[in-house]
Amino acid sequence: MSGTESAPARPMPTSSAGPVILPAHLLAARSAKVRDHHLDRKAIVYIRQSSPQQVAEHKESTARQYALADVAVALGWPRDRVEIIDADQGRTGQTVEGRRGIQYILAELGLDHVGILLGQDASRLARSDPDWVPLVRSCGLFRALPGDYDGLYDPTDFNDRLLLGLKGIMSEAESHFLRARMHEGRLNKARRGELFNHASIGYVREPGGGLALDPDEQVQQVVRLVFDQFDRQGTLHGLLRYLVHHGIRLPIRPHAGPNRGKLEWRRPNRETLQNLLHHPVYAGYYRHGHRALDPRRQVPGRPGTGRTINQPEDCAVLLEGRCPAYITPERFWANQERLAANRARSDAAGAVRQGPSLLGGILRCGRCGRRMTVAYSGPASRLRYQCSRAMVDYAEPVCQGLAGGALDDLVAAQVLTALEPAALELSLMAADDLERERARLHQDRRQGLERARYEAERASRQYDAVEPENRLVARELERRWEEALKERRRLEEDYARFSRDQPRGVSADEREQVRAWARDLPALWRAATTTAADRQRIVRLLVQEVVVTVRGESEWADVTIHWAGGFRSDHELVRPVQRYRQMADFEGLLNRIDELRAAGRTLAEAAEQLNREGFHPPKRSASFTSAILAGLLARRGRAGPRPRAVGEPGVLSEHEWLLTDLARELAMPQATLHRWVRVGWVHARKLPTRGGQWAIWADADELDRMGRIRTCPRGWSDERIFAQLTKPKARDGG
Repeated sequence: MSGTESAPARPMPTSSAGPVILPAHLLAARSAKVRDHHLDRKAIVYIRQSSPQQVAEHKESTARQYALADVAVALGWPRDRVEIIDADQGRTGQTVEGRRGIQYILAELGLDHVGILLGQDASRLARSDPDWVPLVRSCGLFRALPGDYDGLYDPTDFNDRLLLGLKGIMSEAESHFLRARMHEGRLNKARRGELFNHASIGYVREPGGGLALDPDEQVQQVVRLVFDQFDRQGTLHGLLRYLVHHGIRLPIRPHAGPNRGKLEWRRPNRETLQNLLHHPVYAGYYRHGHRALDPRRQVPGRPGTGRTINQPEDCAVLLEGRCPAYITPERFWANQERLAANRARSDAAGAVRQGPSLLGGILRCGRCGRRMTVAYSGPASRLRYQCSRAMVDYAEPVCQGLAGGALDDLVAAQVLTALEPAALELSLMAADDLERERARLHQDRRQGLERARYEAERASRQYDAVEPENRLVARELERRWEEALKERRRLEEDYARFSRDQPRGVSADEREQVRAWARDLPALWRAATTTAADRQRIVRLLVQEVVVTVRGESEWADVTIHWAGGFRSDHELVRPVQRYRQMADFEGLLNRIDELRAAGRTLAEAAEQLNREGFHPPKRSASFTSAILAGLLARRGRAGPRPRAVGEPGVLSEHEWLLTDLARELAMPQATLHRWVRVGWVHARKLPTRGGQWAIWADADELDRMGRIRTCPRGWSDERIFAQLTKPKARDGG
């Protein structure tokens, strides 16, 4: 606070007992320490109680502090020069942050406006020695006298400064002892499981001080529904989406405000659900020390900051079986493990995602042991798994990677094979589970409708009980009755729509449909109604982890599936690769192609034969085609069999080349030669054969010119030479 500001000051009370008679020690201090330069400046009386409760109840202490104004008058200050500072009423003395009154005093001291500073004792001004010492130092620097009922002190005098230092230390020590005794008392009560604060959702405080389940049936039903649906959904976000989709609200009893303790229904939110799932009270535990104070995280002026969240097992007190429970302790700890596994951390599998990846979070690299990440590339968002942690952390090469589609198909096939023996049992369980879920949703809506009918009847009785002449009250009660009737009508219509869309029971046709799905699990797995998240949840229920190891850079990979329960199975996978060189049987493939060519097979016939023998191309092509073989032979410098029509006499003239042959002769891409044909850099014509191959005329000089075009620089100084090279030689006989 700057020196030009002023703290709110109260009118100085006058003593009803007449003039104040100072004790002998204050009279001696007046003659020995109060000087004219002190009286020339104002006197400040500082008043503070530590909490609003003390302000309201400790009347005598407050009156005694205000009476210090009479002490200042008796010491010689005019009454109009005595200023009372009580802006810090209800604030703690542990720090000067947020205390406008003490900050104003420090500013006034710095401006040399204060001659004497009176307080009931040192604890009123500061409960912390680091705050007390600068105040005393400022008083000494600007020649102000601190004082209390015990006397006046001159900070420039060594003995008085020593006494003031001791008072500050004793004030802080007194605060420490008080807080320590109170803390130990609370902790001792907590160790017995008897210290309760606010009741959590689904609980109410008992008159004896303990907790009991909320007597409202719908409240208990919703709390149990939350835990049951978290078991089904597996994630906090999935639980939230389920509650919002079905219009389920959470029961809240406010801890403060005009509706304190009254039941309210509010829309679900992530923070409330997270607190509910993490709270051990729902498993019957008593917990104390959940939010410990870390002074390093405190924000000055904000007493509620600096709290750290402790896990249940790290709390100061955790007692089992002390509270009524909604779930078992085993179920609670399983929920904690699932919530921890859903975190996006390198050591956790993470939550189920909406992407098409089936093994995200549970796929591990067989080479380095790290989790493999999921990536999507290209316009088609092709799935790929890669181990890139070392690249991100240490700029090392990517450990290994592979296309995800083939690996997902392998694991999905194994999962469906494992589910097939229990398909009928699963179908019956699914039908029963569907019926139970519908019954629970119907019950929640019926209970809400029953509550609305009760509120409407209650509003009607209140309206009937009021005297008709008392229109001031009757109009308000009539409005409440109309609102209750509207809410009841809305819920009735909503329940009618819900009953029409989702009948309470499962019909025979629906049960038969569930059985049909169970008989064809692969079709159900691939159905559009089965989302990627559903597939991931099914896999995670059965598979704990998948380990993949690519054999060098080949197309072969070893896959180990670690099933839930400890069983493991080993498999081999043929993955798509980018290059033929990565294929383990590449040389055998080339030799087989040469054999088929030597036998006079066409490219189409050779491709068909290779497919029958189990050969396959790289990348994502499922089988060989004539075009794929032609490209492979062209890249390897091995010409395929010439079309029969081209090989007939008279089709090609002297010095004419097929475009493919010429491209191979010049060691250049066919696309580049096609461009030369379009821009007229070569003599070319279409052959009158099936497919319309290009024939290009090129004698020895033309071959030399084309080679020079390929090697000619393209700078501005070479433009004339390049232009000459692009002009083809006149064709013989043309």
